[in-house]
Amino acid sequence: MTSLERSPEAELAERIARLKRDRCAVILAHNYQIPEVQDVADIVGDSLAMAREATKVEADVIVLCGVRFMAETAKIANPGRTVLMPDENAGCPMADMIAPRELAEAKRRRPDAAVVCYVNSSAAVKAMSDVCCTSANAVRVVESIPADRPILFVPDESLGDYVARQTGRDNITLWPGFCPTHHRILAEHVAARKKEFPEAEVCVHPECTRDVVDLADLVGSTSQIIKHVADSPAKAFIICTELGVCHTMRKANPDKKIIEISSLADCPNMKLNTLEKVAWSLEDMQYEVTVPDDVATQARRAIERMLAVS
Repeated sequence: MTSLERSPEAELAERIARLKRDRCAVILAHNYQIPEVQDVADIVGDSLAMAREATKVEADVIVLCGVRFMAETAKIANPGRTVLMPDENAGCPMADMIAPRELAEAKRRRPDAAVVCYVNSSAAVKAMSDVCCTSANAVRVVESIPADRPILFVPDESLGDYVARQTGRDNITLWPGFCPTHHRILAEHVAARKKEFPEAEVCVHPECTRDVVDLADLVGSTSQIIKHVADSPAKAFIICTELGVCHTMRKANPDKKIIEISSLADCPNMKLNTLEKVAWSLEDMQYEVTVPDDVATQARRAIERMLAVS
């Protein structure tokens, strides 16, 4: 390629920038997106950051580069905006592990329990919950609930187990859901990486299984891991979460060694979004995400309660 030629990625990025201006749009991208998508986004962050930022958007259109529950959350948080998903098939297996009818039955059996709902869930499940949480604030959310009130924590059993241990609460009932990507990260992967890089700190997302969490120097959400890597005097880090966040950290910390835990820590749903799909989404105003008004009203209460204790 000569100096006068541009890469296809650069041309697509320029096209997306023009379309954003024409559509009065902003792009929100999760840290697990592919690097090229992160690089054209106006805001890159974890689920909590995206929920917060969605409430502040004044542009007409939000292009949500993540998975469906994130786009639904953005629409609930800012109902006056048009919310688009570049790929309508970008779902979340964990969110699919609990259906509204199943939660209704669990609530019938435990009418005294407060339902704490991980944001990785459908709008319909959020609407049936008392409060939402993210991995960044789940401990604080649970601590905000009276200690004598039982809790039903849905749908992530691993995050719920971590929260129960951090808070010392023994009245938390855990739903048997999980993140397949984080559960593919094994303790043996951590041991192998530590043998290879003994000086590296181990940073683990709480969606991982307990045996992996127990090997961590730091347990935290993607935003908390990113901050720790930036602030720590250490120079090498083993990152036990979805691979996309490593791009975020390498950009911010070019002098530090960011070590991916395993090629298995890859979410195929997060990787469905591409630059081409972002451009097509803006060109054709597809795929629009809507949430029924009654569901959105109930879910918004749970999300607002979450943001109030963040």
